[in-house]
Amino acid sequence: MTKKTPLYQTHVDLQAKMVDFAGYDMPVQYTSIKEEHAAVRNNMGLFDVSHMGEFRVEGPEALRFLQSVTTNDLSTIVIGQAQYSCIPNDAGGIVDDLIIYRLAEAAYLLVVNASNIEKDYNWIAARNQYDATLTNVSDQYGLLALQGPNALAFIDGLSDLDLSGLAYYHFRVGDLFGLSDIIISATGYTGSGGVELYIPSDSLVGVWNHLLEEGKAHGLSPVGLGARDTLRLEMGYCLYGNDIDDTTSPIDAGLSWITKLSKTENFPSKDLFITQKEAGVKRRLCAIQVEDRRVPRHGYQIFSEDSQLIGQVTSGTLSPTLEVPIGLGYIDAPYHKKGTAVLIDTGRKKLKAQVVKAPFVKVN
Repeated sequence: MTKKTPLYQTHVDLQAKMVDFAGYDMPVQYTSIKEEHAAVRNNMGLFDVSHMGEFRVEGPEALRFLQSVTTNDLSTIVIGQAQYSCIPNDAGGIVDDLIIYRLAEAAYLLVVNASNIEKDYNWIAARNQYDATLTNVSDQYGLLALQGPNALAFIDGLSDLDLSGLAYYHFRVGDLFGLSDIIISATGYTGSGGVELYIPSDSLVGVWNHLLEEGKAHGLSPVGLGARDTLRLEMGYCLYGNDIDDTTSPIDAGLSWITKLSKTENFPSKDLFITQKEAGVKRRLCAIQVEDRRVPRHGYQIFSEDSQLIGQVTSGTLSPTLEVPIGLGYIDAPYHKKGTAVLIDTGRKKLKAQVVKAPFVKVN
């Protein structure tokens, strides 16, 4: 049985097309993906992403604990700052990617993917040998993503906080619509700027309605997960379950920048990642642009021009901005280099494509 966020009935009332996503009934679109995509790129849009999971980690050894189970270096961030990271497994793969917020000197909020909430919690809890507590607070939080170039100025006008100088991957905590201790974070999954709002679950519907009402005059509209996917793909962002999973190395996935091998603490597969980095990648997650109208789909095989099997597509879509098919996929060295011509096998024909540099779209 699929789960529902507190906004389920609101989405139905807005005549959204609902789909099963990560075990939740979620809106894939309200009008059209292309229209909603353009709204976020050019103005702003509002997403319900309350299916995401949240854990609190706190205690004297909270930092040491998290350093031992994640790849990035949490010691580099201060209170009011967030960090993108991943949880490695013991076989060189990725349990999940996540964002970690430093709430206080010894208190952190972890935001994980909806499909991995139970898996992540059990994995992290099993490795807690520290003076720190791990609590699953997913049911307490609702999460809204207000994304787009005009989103920050809009929310700044509604909040008691001064958000005008809020830097990327930083957050502030304050009052909004009479609610206290609301986290307003300059994070998101679209590449077009904006914020994410952590709201008590029982207040989520009211905040959603208030934002849309206040935003009418500014062209604010609700946006579904369909446009969220096209927006993230245009930026070359990974989607767990497609582009990264338990079998993919963060080194191969282009996530060396969040895999801090020089930090003091050991974490699962650290030695393996060191070896991989020293040896050089045998394959790489690449951005691919197709010279055709057919979209590259997850699982399509990738061939060299001389018909050697060299990789596989992990994500694909028709870019609403460029109006050409784009995708991500793992490609063997040395074919992973920018400018390399490749062929994508749809089963009926082979599509001409080229390895390009992400992001596909330059956003101001």
